[in-house]
Amino acid sequence: MRIVWSIGDPHGIGPEIILKSFLKLQHSGHSFFVAGSYTVMDYYRKALDLPVKLELIESVTATAKACCGVLPVLSIAEPKTIMPGTISAEAGQIAIKSINAAAELCRDGRCDALVTAPINKEAIAKAGCADTGHTGFLGRLFGIPSPTMMFFDPVSELRVALATIHESLDKVPGLIRSMNLDAFLTSLAESLNSDFAIASPRIAVLGLNPHASDGGIMGSEEQEIIRPCIERVSSRLRVDGPFAADGFFGSKMYHNYDIVVAMYHDQGLLPFKVLAFDTGVNVTLGLPIVRTSPDHGTGFDIAGKGIASEKSFYEATLLAITIAQNRKNKQNNHDDLIQSR
Repeated sequence: MRIVWSIGDPHGIGPEIILKSFLKLQHSGHSFFVAGSYTVMDYYRKALDLPVKLELIESVTATAKACCGVLPVLSIAEPKTIMPGTISAEAGQIAIKSINAAAELCRDGRCDALVTAPINKEAIAKAGCADTGHTGFLGRLFGIPSPTMMFFDPVSELRVALATIHESLDKVPGLIRSMNLDAFLTSLAESLNSDFAIASPRIAVLGLNPHASDGGIMGSEEQEIIRPCIERVSSRLRVDGPFAADGFFGSKMYHNYDIVVAMYHDQGLLPFKVLAFDTGVNVTLGLPIVRTSPDHGTGFDIAGKGIASEKSFYEATLLAITIAQNRKNKQNNHDDLIQSR
């Protein structure tokens, strides 16, 4: 597999966790590339004294040493200054260009999967990007209105998908009412089948309100929107709920399901990060390319200090390889079936 790593914010821990992950993966038999800035990668390599050899390449066709202890870097943009731990429009611009270039490599079939290092929302906003993160940016790039943000822990195999993503709480009830929840659950099941090779995924859906509204006492979304949706799709999907979020996680009911659907960001991400902060992986479902990332941010407070953990980024890379292979196997099976007819 050919994996491209976008550099993330040059002033964050992205370059460091990329270099540390490469040290673990360089002899795995897969090829790895960085789309971003050779100057930035070389700066952190030297500053942190990491034993990685870098190679400046002009395209991913120049890959003779890609899996032989040398990390190729496709330099998209070079900074005037590098200041770890600071927010700047220049850093945000490099991060955006890196994601765009890496995504195009996957779209064109020159790489099999994209793993994105963390970006800073304020920095990309200063650079003129209106998106609130990778998910929205990639959705817009590929013309996918609502890609799904999902989180996976390879240790516990906990999966959490978000019905709404980076939205203020006052908007969430309206978004739940206006979204096509039936199509969301159907698409989610299809993605679990193609990306995780789960033939008939078991899906748990959380309620929006406290205690899933206790029969309508604390809100009506469960009775009017969520439960009717579950009843409609249950003839073709394995879906249960709506569950009260606190009791669901507290009683570890998530062990009985392949994925949990949370209605809003913190409802799903708070318990997930408590359980899997170091190993959790962010996956964007519904895109024509494979994209994963660590589930943490830019770590400006520790950038350039050599103490950032690469565990989540490393796991994100392993998962990207697995998903890419699962998609390839599914396509090969489909082609074999067509040819046999």
